[in-house]
Amino acid sequence: MTQLHPKRLAQIAQFELVRLFLTKRGLLAVAAFAICWLLILRYPIAQSVSLISSPDFADFARQMFGAIGISKLLDWPESELAVYWLIALFSFPGFCLFLCSDQTVGDKQRGTLRFLSLRATRSEIIIGRFLGQLLILTVLLFVTLMATVSMLAYREPSLFVSGLSRSVVLLLHLVITVMPFIALMSFLNTFARSARLSFVLAILFFAAGNIIIGLLSWQWPIFEVLNYLFPGYQIDLMAGQRAGLMLGVGLPLLQTAVLLVVAERIFARSSL
Repeated sequence: MTQLHPKRLAQIAQFELVRLFLTKRGLLAVAAFAICWLLILRYPIAQSVSLISSPDFADFARQMFGAIGISKLLDWPESELAVYWLIALFSFPGFCLFLCSDQTVGDKQRGTLRFLSLRATRSEIIIGRFLGQLLILTVLLFVTLMATVSMLAYREPSLFVSGLSRSVVLLLHLVITVMPFIALMSFLNTFARSARLSFVLAILFFAAGNIIIGLLSWQWPIFEVLNYLFPGYQIDLMAGQRAGLMLGVGLPLLQTAVLLVVAERIFARSSL
């Protein structure tokens, strides 16, 4: 990977924010995201106390999710954060695939990628776009998490400090979790012909890949190790706070690094 210039990386990353908030496609994505999370905040998160405190729900959660430890979340005094954690952990990776589907492919279609390559190296374009998308996802996660903490503080002010402390840890884990999904879209953008195709390829990667590895593992269990190639493999364990440092942090960071290196190599040799 060639030398990266911090100033050019920052400029490319900042441009991703401009594309999100000052373009029609970006504003539509933000509007859809805002509507979905307003509904989530209004219903499952706002009703989290009565939901989690219900004996029927507690028994159901322990029976259904006890094997992966999700029932541990019932013991959190910050019930809003427990519900937020589950919803964000399983929904943001999917939203990430949609939001990050156009990192370089759109510029390639419009012919502006050749113009950008005159002012920045190809490595800087790939890494800068990745950092820009990561910044956007971090902002969205922060906003939704602070909205949840505000609801928690309104219900029980004494839990504000503990909730704020726990939310910092949750934010860090969520940001690390979405990183390989962004890197996957960076990789797919190097050869996909459109943003829509890159999104479809991502869905096929997870669907067909899991089916193929499942069949191989059924015959030869050694192939189960290939599951570590898929971003989000550790999410089930993370949901119950049982992933550990290696799976919860190390695995997604390694997946991100590998995907970005491969994307950069392919992009460096592709025609613009």
